[in-house]
Amino acid sequence: MPLVAHSKLPTFGQLREQGHEVLSLDRAVHQDIRELHIGFLNMMPDAALRATERQFIRLVGSCNRIAQFFVYPFSLPDLQRSDETLGYIERYYSDFDALRGEGLDALIITGANVANPKLEEEAFWEPLIEVVEWASDNVASILCSCLATHALLKHVHGIDRQPLPQKRWGVYSHRVSEPGHPLLRDINTRFDVPHSRHNDISRAQLEAAGLVVLAESPEGGVHMAASPDQFRVIYMQGHPEYDANSLLKEYRRELYRYANRERDTAPPLPENYFSGDAVRLALDALEAAKHAREAGSTYDDTLEADVVGLLDNTWGDTAKAIVNNWLGLVYGVTNLDRKQQFMPGVDPDDPLSLKEKK
Repeated sequence: MPLVAHSKLPTFGQLREQGHEVLSLDRAVHQDIRELHIGFLNMMPDAALRATERQFIRLVGSCNRIAQFFVYPFSLPDLQRSDETLGYIERYYSDFDALRGEGLDALIITGANVANPKLEEEAFWEPLIEVVEWASDNVASILCSCLATHALLKHVHGIDRQPLPQKRWGVYSHRVSEPGHPLLRDINTRFDVPHSRHNDISRAQLEAAGLVVLAESPEGGVHMAASPDQFRVIYMQGHPEYDANSLLKEYRRELYRYANRERDTAPPLPENYFSGDAVRLALDALEAAKHAREAGSTYDDTLEADVVGLLDNTWGDTAKAIVNNWLGLVYGVTNLDRKQQFMPGVDPDDPLSLKEKK
């Protein structure tokens, strides 16, 4: 069912160009279709902010419920940002205080980069917890990704994530642990998920807190778990939202960091990701980065253009199905008679100016 382009957020136009159904606000106003209003707290660093925004909004728009989906990206003021990104957020993102005043049906929270060994020491910790505590009482469900999962598990259950011996980085095969769970309805019993993280929360830690493990991997660890009431909070350690080339972009960033001596060791290849000719091209790029590092010369490559056509996305359909099930559960418990609260008025740059639907 369609997303609604209720603001000038560029992602709406990009998704429309890629063939996704995105309604104009005028057309949405004249359709008598149920609405769901989804908050999207985007804490990703500048380099990944817009891609993550597009990836999650695309997943929401893939839901097959008969509904119009209004997605409201917002961020936190305590995250370190460039002036350019701050300008983008100011122009296109919503304000949490306004969203809190008007209400949401569900909330998605992304990961973030951290600089401290303890999450509670991060500058964004208190603002994040403020959002979480409000959402716990005011939305039907919270869906967490990666760092957000670790933060909520620390705040709600006192679970401390554990450092991994080395970064868990690649695409891993997972098996469904609770096939009868409503979030896993009509899901393949085995599916892939990309991971990119330095820390882990184990099955034992989750089960000790009374949480339900839904999918895990011998190599990748637990990907998904849920609160005992089935879907009030969904925890994901992996990145099912990733594009086929997301890990490729991460690998290239690490090659540049290595060539520029910003990291001491050569980056490993993401596990189970490159295959065939893509492996050779990735290793050739690594050799070029090593040469640039040793020679003190500028490193550059054409790796993304060379490799992108050789990559496979083996997780996207399952990600869409799980988000579809999640939104179906939200759809089933939210108030069918709730008046619409989020229709923008005449100013298209102000997605939170209100205009009651007649």
